[in-house]
Amino acid sequence: MSEQRWIPLESNPEVLNKYIHSLGVPESCQFVDIYGLDDEMLAMVPQPVDAIILLFPSTEKVEQNPIGTVEPNPSVPIYYMKQSIRNACGTVAMVHAVANNADKIQFDDTKHFVKFLEATKDLSPEDRAAALESDEQMGSAHHESAQEGQTQAPSQAEDVNPHFVTFVHKDGGLYELDGRKEGPVRHRDTTVDNLLKDTAEVVKEFMKRDPDQISFTLMALIHLKD
Repeated sequence: MSEQRWIPLESNPEVLNKYIHSLGVPESCQFVDIYGLDDEMLAMVPQPVDAIILLFPSTEKVEQNPIGTVEPNPSVPIYYMKQSIRNACGTVAMVHAVANNADKIQFDDTKHFVKFLEATKDLSPEDRAAALESDEQMGSAHHESAQEGQTQAPSQAEDVNPHFVTFVHKDGGLYELDGRKEGPVRHRDTTVDNLLKDTAEVVKEFMKRDPDQISFTLMALIHLKD
C-alpha cells in the first residue's frame, strides 16, 4: 500500500451512480441494490446484470479461509488492477465493474473515465494502481462521492474494515476482482444470464466463513435497454 489514503465510499447505488455518471458513464448504466440472495429477491434485480459489487467485513476468519482459484496471469481478457491507495477499494471495485463491460458502454469521451481506461488498458495491474494514485481527476471524483453518502463518512486517516470486491463474467467464468489479491479469482463456470445467481452462491460461501458477521451488501451494475 502507498501512503495515500482516501475517504471510504458508502455502499449506496445513488452515490455510485452519481460518481460514474460524472466520469462519463451514460445514465443508462446504473447500480441497483440487491436486497437478498434467495430466488425471490434476485428476481427483483433488473436484467441484464453486467457486474456485482460486494461489500463485506474483512475479518480474520474471512481472510484466512480463501475460496476460488487465484490466477495471477489469467488467460482471459480481463481488466484487473491492484489497490495501492488505502480505503480506495470502492473506486477499484467501480473501475473493475465498468472497465470489464466497456464494450457495452457508450462513454462520453469528453469526460474522464474513458481517458483513464484508454491510458491504462495495456498496463500491468501494478501500473494501473500507480496510474490511479497519480490521477487527480479520479481522486477528486472519489472524494466528492465519498461525501455524498447518507451516513457520516469516516475520516481519511481511518482504516476501515469493510472491503469492496467485484464479480464479473468473462469467457464462461465467474471472476472475483479484489485489488489486494495476486490476480483475478476464478470461482466457477457461469454465463451472462446466470451471473447474478452464480454470484449469489459464491457470496453465500463468503458468509459461511464468518457466520457471526451480517454486514454484507450487494449492488448490481445494469444497463437499461432503450
